[in-house]
This record gives sequence, structure tokens and C-alpha cells, in this order.
Amino acid sequence: MLGLSVTAASIPAWAADKAATAVGTSVGTYAAATGGTGGPVPGELNLQPPATQIATEIYNLHTWMMLVCLVIFVGVFGVMFYSIFKHRKSLGHKPATFHESTAVEIAWTVVPFLIVIGMALPATRTVVGMKDTSNADITIKVTGMQWKWGYDYLKGEGEGISFLSTLSTPRSQVGAPGFEPTEKRGDNYLMEVDNDVVVPVNKKIRMVTTANDVIHSWSIPAFGVKQDAIPGFVRDTWFKAEHTGTYRGYCSELCGKEHAFMPIVVKVVTDDEYKVWVDGKKKEMAALADDPTKTWTIDELKTKGEKVYAANCVVCHQANGKGVPAAFAPLDGSEVVNGPKAEQINVLLHGKKSGKYSAEMPAWKQLSDTDIAAVITYTRNSWSNKAAENIVQPAEVVAARK
Repeated sequence: MLGLSVTAASIPAWAADKAATAVGTSVGTYAAATGGTGGPVPGELNLQPPATQIATEIYNLHTWMMLVCLVIFVGVFGVMFYSIFKHRKSLGHKPATFHESTAVEIAWTVVPFLIVIGMALPATRTVVGMKDTSNADITIKVTGMQWKWGYDYLKGEGEGISFLSTLSTPRSQVGAPGFEPTEKRGDNYLMEVDNDVVVPVNKKIRMVTTANDVIHSWSIPAFGVKQDAIPGFVRDTWFKAEHTGTYRGYCSELCGKEHAFMPIVVKVVTDDEYKVWVDGKKKEMAALADDPTKTWTIDELKTKGEKVYAANCVVCHQANGKGVPAAFAPLDGSEVVNGPKAEQINVLLHGKKSGKYSAEMPAWKQLSDTDIAAVITYTRNSWSNKAAENIVQPAEVVAARK
């Protein structure tokens, strides 16, 4: 891949062999090595088994650097302790009185320089390879948001597919401060989502990252990938999975209260399986696409809005609509929710800054017109709210977007 081979070109054979042994007989044993979770496992001491060539290079570099550091440690402290015990004053040794030895000066300049070069060259090759996102087979835009991921397939097979990926571990397994979970935690606790990213095996996947609120970071350790997603900026990274399987990661940038609850799951499948998934996903999107000109009843919007609220809003505003003091605004009794509906539509489409609460309300343009209309209608008719304008139709959201 990219014509790079740290193992063959840059790392001594004995170090590469040792690293390969540590990785396992085959990267294909990834699922078995991680206990079937596709992510970190209890008692794991080393890096996750690599699933891409870049990750393999990183693993080998890590092993090589550790061995170099071990040799330096043994050499330096070996000489130091030998000198202390064999040339101590009690044995009659007297300290040397020479100063400014040219040979010593040259030695402690040249030797570290050679060591740094020996470590930097293979590392530089790998870093250059990590940055080469050209000639991708599929390009996917990933948007970080508090606290979920949005994916848009921009180029290649699957172009046009778009979805949100949210933690699927039930709150009953998570518990709350001061309360024990009421349900037994599963094997993939906090490492599972409702919508996996699906990609074909042995295809170069370019990931374009950004964010719509704060800095996030898209990371899959088994791929050797970690790229920050920064509001207002577009960054990119790539991977090419060499084996099918499920691989897991997390947002790796502290992004707020629910930072620990935005996992990443990538499912690598065969070409045939990927084609089936693309076809099914597009049919699913077509089925879910609502006609924005349809007129809904208030009960239909409230039922749909409750689901949208549970999936997107409950983390901040809470199930009872009370919010979190000093952090997230309450919706129960809110002036915005009980006021003119145009203002609430504007808040959902464009977000809102508030000096009263530490957390800003992000824009939710990624939701469909029907979802926005439904969730607004739900909040206006829930808890103690009694808004005069208590129903919003999708067509009103469409008009507000223009």
C-alpha cells in the first residue's frame, strides 16, 4: 500500500519478526484477539491487533522504538551502575580530573544523532503514508456533533447515503450518578451504535471530517486512524481494511458531558455484501423520506416527535424537559417553546448562543423537515407547555430553510 513497507525497508529483520509474532499469526484473527468485540478488551496490554497496513506499520514502529529505548536504557544505566560500584571511593578509586574531552563530545553528539535518524526515517515514511488520501475508492464525510456522528457517502459506490450513528447501549445499562444500572451490561457495552459505517474490504476509504459544534476526533485504533473533526474546517484521513469484521473506536477528543457516549463502529464486508447493503440502505432512505407537503395531524406529529426527541434531545434537555441547571436550557416552561413557532424553528435550524447556560444549542439542519416539525410539535404539547401555536407542519420548516 502506497509503496511503503516499514517492516521490510526500515526495521531490522529481528525486530520485525518479533513485532509480527506479537501481532499474531494473521491480522485476520482480529475478532478472536479482541474477544469478538472488535475493540478494547479487559487485560489488554499492547496496541489492538492491526487491521490495515498503516496500523501494522504503526504496531511495528511501536515495537521497534520500545526495543531501541530498552537498549539505550540498559546501556546507559548499565555503565552508570557499573561505574558507581566498581569505581567507588571505598575501593581506593580517585575521580578523574580531565575536562573537555573531544572524543567524548563527538561521541555523545554523533551517537544520539544516529539513533534519532534511525527512529525518524521509518516514522516519517509511515506519517507520509497516513496523509496520502489520493485515489480513494469511496469518500465518506463524517460530522461530529454532541453526541453522535453523522455520515454522508460523497463519492464512490453508495454515493448519496446519509445517516446518523448514535450510541445504542440502553440507558438502563449505563445507570446514573448515585444509581446502579438496572440491566446487565452486554459484551459491547458503550461500544455499539444504531447505524454502523459499512465499507467494502480492500478498498481505500477516505474519511472527510468536520464538526458542527465543538472539536471531536474520529478514531479507530485497529485502522491506525485518528483525525480531529473541527467546526469550520475540513480534515481528512483514510484506511484500507484488509480483513472483514467489525471494528470499534470512540471520539478521542474531550467534547462535553456525553463524550464517553459517542462510539464509532465500522463494519467491513465483502464486495457482494456491500452492494446488498447499499441497495438496502437506499431503499430504506427512500421509504423514510417523507413528503414535506403532507399535512400531518397533531397526534401523528407528537408520536413521531417523541421518538425524535428521545434519539436526539433527551441527553441534554432530559426526558422531563427540565434540562440541566447552568448547562442545558429547560424546555418545560421555556419562553421559546411557548412563544411564536417561527423562533423555535429558527433555533433548531441555526442553533442559539446563550450566556445563561454554558452549553450552546447546536444547529440541527441534518434532521429532516418532518423530524424538525414533529419534535417542535412534541415539545409544544408536552410537560406543562401550552403554546398557542401548538403545531408545526413540515412545509413550514422547508420555507424557513430558504
